[in-house]
Amino acid sequence: MPDRIVSFVMSGGVGSRLWPLSREDNPKQFHDLSGDGSMLVKTVRRLKARPDGETPIYLIASERHADRVISDIAPLGLNGGRPIFEPVGRNTAAAVAIATLQTISEHGADALVLVVPSDHQISTETQFWETVEAGVPAADSGSIIVFGIKPTHPETGYGYIEATANGDAVAPVSRFVEKPDAKTASKYLSSGRFYWNAGIFLFRADTMRRGFLDFQPDIWDTAERAYKTARADISGLYLPQGFYSAVPSTSIDYAVMEHARDIAMVTASFRWNDLGSWQSLLEASPTDCDGNVVMGDIVAMDCSNSYFRSQGRLLTVVGMKDVAIVATPDAVFVAPVGHSQNVKKVVEQLEKSGRLETKFTALEDRVIISGSWRKRVEHWLFEETLPLWSTAGVDDVYGGFHEALGFDARPLGKPKRMRTMARQIYAFAVAKERGWAGPADKLINHGIDFIAKYGRTDRGGWVRTLNANGSVADPTEDAYDHSCVLLALAHAHRCGHQDALRLAQQTFHFVDTHLEDDSLSGFLESPGWNGVRSSNPHMHMLESFLAWHSVTGDRAYLRRAARVIDLFRCHFFDQESWTLGEHFDVDWLPLPGDKGQWTEPGHHFEWASLLVDFARASGQKDLVAYARKLYSSAVASGLNRATGLAYAAVSRQGMPLDRLSRSWPQCEAVKAAVALDGIGGPDLKPEIEARVARLFRWHIDPAPLGLWVDRIDERGRSLATEVPASIFYHLVTALMQYLDKTGGQVEPFPLPALDVSKTGLKQVQGRR
Repeated sequence: MPDRIVSFVMSGGVGSRLWPLSREDNPKQFHDLSGDGSMLVKTVRRLKARPDGETPIYLIASERHADRVISDIAPLGLNGGRPIFEPVGRNTAAAVAIATLQTISEHGADALVLVVPSDHQISTETQFWETVEAGVPAADSGSIIVFGIKPTHPETGYGYIEATANGDAVAPVSRFVEKPDAKTASKYLSSGRFYWNAGIFLFRADTMRRGFLDFQPDIWDTAERAYKTARADISGLYLPQGFYSAVPSTSIDYAVMEHARDIAMVTASFRWNDLGSWQSLLEASPTDCDGNVVMGDIVAMDCSNSYFRSQGRLLTVVGMKDVAIVATPDAVFVAPVGHSQNVKKVVEQLEKSGRLETKFTALEDRVIISGSWRKRVEHWLFEETLPLWSTAGVDDVYGGFHEALGFDARPLGKPKRMRTMARQIYAFAVAKERGWAGPADKLINHGIDFIAKYGRTDRGGWVRTLNANGSVADPTEDAYDHSCVLLALAHAHRCGHQDALRLAQQTFHFVDTHLEDDSLSGFLESPGWNGVRSSNPHMHMLESFLAWHSVTGDRAYLRRAARVIDLFRCHFFDQESWTLGEHFDVDWLPLPGDKGQWTEPGHHFEWASLLVDFARASGQKDLVAYARKLYSSAVASGLNRATGLAYAAVSRQGMPLDRLSRSWPQCEAVKAAVALDGIGGPDLKPEIEARVARLFRWHIDPAPLGLWVDRIDERGRSLATEVPASIFYHLVTALMQYLDKTGGQVEPFPLPALDVSKTGLKQVQGRR
């Protein structure tokens, strides 16, 4: 018997057949389904329990679950092995190729490799290892060993192995069969020649290498390239996105097992269940005297042979037999237990409509009272931040608004960006629209007078940046800035500013003349631009077009918006990953490398609310599904699980690319949840309250009155050195929409007098 068997645990699956418990962000291998640890933990314990010989253990898991994997296995240890993280799932053939490469590199080509799933239930550690050891001599001689389970019923959810086991420890395999229909499964059961495929493999590393080179050399070559360029650190081995994505995605059964000649089967002596359905959990779990599995706060009367599970709520069931009922904080699944395999079809249907419940796991302790944060939000907006920014944020010397304040509420004298000036105008206009009793008209006039006097170009556009004194610092006529100006002028026009419409008409003329793409496929970043294209300016153009349509009712603005929506449908949105790209080439194809993978959760939230607005205005109801998918993707893949805040950027596969959390994406998350609530999807009121709570917990409450902490690292520590005024518009819009959602128009608040020269310092001393 070899002293060493190198074990690999495959932990990359989603487990959709156990929805609503198992989800993309928290698949079944991380769940404690029987009360004695997660499936992953129990698998590692089983491997560590080998009675004799070394068993280094490696995990092959999704990089998006890296933190969870590391925390789960840290107390156990891996006998000298380590996690290997995939940036994107490429099915089991790629995982086995990486396992083989890792074994050859660290343990030699003649080492034995054991590959096991992370989410199967196996009766005892002793019986497991007795079965594995029975296959060792044949594997050491060059056979690939699979493990068959004697079937007990005609199961349609498992793959089958045809073999003739005549009492020998190892039997030759005739063929592998995919999941059969019920009639075929019955024939397999009665024949006595078919076994359930446990998905466990034992082989010499050089045997599997030869199998790949003979039958799937492309998989081996691309996996080897990815392995050789992987990044190693103390937490594990991280395969590179670019190279690993090139590995063909297929199962090890299709790639090698169905072609290789020397395949043999060991009949398992252990009881086995892949826990792939609620029926399998019913069969594998302890039951009460009526044959029911009852987990959670449940009252079941006159029920039998059923699986009941509830998280965080009381579930009462009367007179039910042979059913599965699973309740989570945001979903309930009910089906005859014999049909529970079909939950995968339910998940597919939910995903088509962009439902959030397949992507992320709702918290059990969610706040369920809508409007819980109203008083705090009202106080902060109308008694803290609007009074502060309408005084300390205004430049009474040179005009306009200060670009940033320090945490003592004093201006920092930075150059003034056009987008910030426009956003301040917009924010005060929105405050007036929502009932603020402060000097909104005076502030709107002050801002528009400043930009109109100093910020115009000779051909009617707007400069990018002004110096603090109003002189031009950067004359570039940027599309992003023009969208912000148009947005501000729309709301200024609604508030009665006499010159806003004229300035907007001139701005639209400039956009049409100098920023319109000649191919009518969007807007240039600036006049004559022929470089990288970005989706973000187009999102803000959409925002401004919708604002002008809302203010005037003129459908010409809606037609402008529809052209941006067409770009979104055709180029920006990726149907497979539910993500929205940021950077493109001149033909609107994603850029190669990391730039093409770059997505921003904050922009997903922002687009989601705008798509809902456009859907309402245009009648294009299918856009609501896109909005849900963007929101779902951002929540499932774009949040720091330690803080609940959105990362600055993640890849299309959900790996963090920039772990900073800024305040504006948290505001946009509030807006998106508000927009999506009550339009045919899930009840997002608890999500709305949670988003507002996190915004205050991390960004607002730690700051002096009226200010905020804009930048937070992945551990929740402040990195902010100033308070940027450009965020004010995000905060005002999001929190005003929250107030609208939870109680309609707010009562006007009086504007208290502030002694700005003293308030900031007192606040810093009192709150920090």
